[in-house]
Amino acid sequence: QVQLVESGGALAQPGGSLRLSCQASGFSLGHYAVGWFRQAPGKEREWVACISVTGGGIADYSDSVKGRFTISRDNDDNMAYLQANSLEPEDTGTYYCAVSPYYYCSTSLQTFNIWGQGTQVTVSS
Repeated sequence: QVQLVESGGALAQPGGSLRLSCQASGFSLGHYAVGWFRQAPGKEREWVACISVTGGGIADYSDSVKGRFTISRDNDDNMAYLQANSLEPEDTGTYYCAVSPYYYCSTSLQTFNIWGQGTQVTVSS
């Protein structure tokens, strides 16, 4: 069965850190670009970060998380990660990982064709 399963979401304090994980099964993650997206209540789903297949995995980030979040991948374990540091209340939302059959990154949701079910991140004191 082809699927992505996210984990690691939790309640965190402002300034804290979380590490989100994305486990792929039923396919080889190494052939896909991996993206992380998030959706806050009442808002549209937005792109957060992406890591390509080419170039050994080139990462790109939205301006809102650049310098605070780090995306990575472990193709041998079929895993992707999002390390989120210096968390802010505005980072609250459901975080989704997704894969695109293209080797390069994209910020467009439409290029990602396999999605996980999401993991909840809440940043609050």
